[in-house]
Amino acid sequence: MTYTRVEYICVHISFFMLFLVTLLNLINLFYEIDRFEHFRKNSMTIASFCITGFTIFRCLQTRHLPLGNLYESLMFLSWGFSLLYPILNIGDQNGLSGAVLAPSAMLTHAFATSSLPQKMQQSTLLVPASQSHWLMMHVSTMSISYATLLCGSLLAIVLLSLFYDEGDSYFVINLEHNFKKNISRLNSRTNIKRQADAQNSLYLLFLSSRKCQLINYLDKWAYQTISLGFSVLTIGILSGAVWANEARGSYWSWDPKETWALVTRLIYATYLHMKINEKWMGKGPATAASMGFFLVWIRFLGVNLLGAGLHSYGWLV
Repeated sequence: MTYTRVEYICVHISFFMLFLVTLLNLINLFYEIDRFEHFRKNSMTIASFCITGFTIFRCLQTRHLPLGNLYESLMFLSWGFSLLYPILNIGDQNGLSGAVLAPSAMLTHAFATSSLPQKMQQSTLLVPASQSHWLMMHVSTMSISYATLLCGSLLAIVLLSLFYDEGDSYFVINLEHNFKKNISRLNSRTNIKRQADAQNSLYLLFLSSRKCQLINYLDKWAYQTISLGFSVLTIGILSGAVWANEARGSYWSWDPKETWALVTRLIYATYLHMKINEKWMGKGPATAASMGFFLVWIRFLGVNLLGAGLHSYGWLV
C-alpha cells in the first residue's frame, strides 16, 4: 500500500511538471522570457526525478525492472524523454529539442495514466520467458531508442514543414519589431518609394537568412539525434535476437513486432544513407525521418494494442 501511494504521488507530480514545461515552451514561442529558461530546466529535472522514483518503487515492489506491461513501458518511455532533455540541451542553445521532448513526455505520460485500463496499470508478474537478465538489456535499450528516434523524427517533421512553408512570418514574431525599428532610421531624405523598396528587399533577405539558419540547425540536430537512436536501436534488436534464441530457440521468428522493428530500422537506415550521400538533400531525408515517427508508434503501440504476436499486451482484442 505504501508503494502504491508513493507511485501515485510521483506520477501526478511528474505529469504536472511536464505539463508546466510544455505550457512555458508554448508561451516562449510568442514571448521570449529569459527567466522561464531556468524554471523550465528545474521543472523538467523534478519530473525526471519523480518518474525515476516511480520506476524505483515499482521495481522494489515487483522485484524486476518495471517493463512487464504497456503502462510500465509507456512510463519508461516518458522517463526516456525526460532523460534526453538535459542531455540534448547541453549543445542546443535554441532549446528546440527541449520544446519537442517536453510535450512528447507529457502526452506519453497522459496516455499511460488516463487512457489505459486501471487493471493494466497494476504491477504484474512476468511470464517465465521474460524472467531473464536480457529483459533489462533488450527492453530498456529499445525504449530509449524509441525516445531518441521520436525526438529526431519530430525535429525532421518541423524541418519538413519549413520546406513546404511558402511564407516566412512564422519565424519573426519576436524579431520583426526590432528589425523594423532599425529600418525606420534610414535617411529621411531618401525617396519614399525607393525607401519602401529597400525596406521590403532587406526584410525578405533577413527572413531568408534566418530561415536558412533554422533549417540548417534543425537538420543538424535531427541527424545527430537519429544517429544516436539508430545505434541504440541496433543494440536493442541484437540483444532481443539473443534473448529470443535463449527463450524460444530461434533468433528471428518474423513476429509482427520483430517485422516492424526491421522495417523501422530500414527506414532510418535509408535516412542516414541519404544524409551521408550528398546527392540527397532537403525534403528527401526529412520525409524518410518523418515516416520513421509513425513506424515507431505502429511498432510500439499498434502491435501491443491489437494483441498480435508474442510481444503484445492484448488490450483491444
